[in-house]
Amino acid sequence: MLVTGLNGTLAPAVAKVLREQGTTVRGWNRNRVSPDDGAACIHELERARPAAVFHLGLGSEAWAALLAGWCDRHDVPFLFTSTAMVFDHEPDGPHRVGDECTARDDYGRYKIRCEEAIAGVSGQAIVARIGWQIGTRRGGNNLLEALWRMIETEGLIRASNCGRPACSFMNDTAEALTRLVADGVSGTCHLDSNAVDALSFHDIVLRMRTLHGADWRVERVDDYVHDQRLLDDVQRIPRLSDRLPG
Repeated sequence: MLVTGLNGTLAPAVAKVLREQGTTVRGWNRNRVSPDDGAACIHELERARPAAVFHLGLGSEAWAALLAGWCDRHDVPFLFTSTAMVFDHEPDGPHRVGDECTARDDYGRYKIRCEEAIAGVSGQAIVARIGWQIGTRRGGNNLLEALWRMIETEGLIRASNCGRPACSFMNDTAEALTRLVADGVSGTCHLDSNAVDALSFHDIVLRMRTLHGADWRVERVDDYVHDQRLLDDVQRIPRLSDRLPG
């Protein structure tokens, strides 16, 4: 299996799940093969002949389309991780798979372009939209680390009771992504452990404080209103209340 983004946060978790399943995992060495060199990318894919491609790394929409197109031509499963941020807070969520993407920020619009580029070359690709990832330890780009940094820099966490984020534990997301490929799913999917529970950000922070036995000072605010949840007809990931009991 080829997994891009192994220097990031979620991709190593996906690679860990795959290896535990007995699968050989290889990453993309950008120093050896630039994602901007289309011919070199095709040569690398032809040389490696991966059984599936998990595209979790940052890169241009052209690179995403190149990987997806090669996989489509060779009947190889291709999965791309997108984001809840393809949806703006106006109109508010929860957001369903077929809803119009309304992002205004640069990151959300970048992910929209990638989704569109992939759809233009493949009818079999998997686009998995995910929310904020929750780690089990400090380090990396995840919600737990962000909360600890708020404590260290501000002395408290201001948590909105009017925001309902899309979020899932990283290990659950990694397992769900591997199942999407193993089950032969195609099209756009939403993976959000908070989709059903609809916990507010304030409630999530309090539950995480209890889980970790932390002495965080948490201030409830109502200044951010956004139901960011990602709804799907199929719940492919454990509910947040199973991981963060009240």
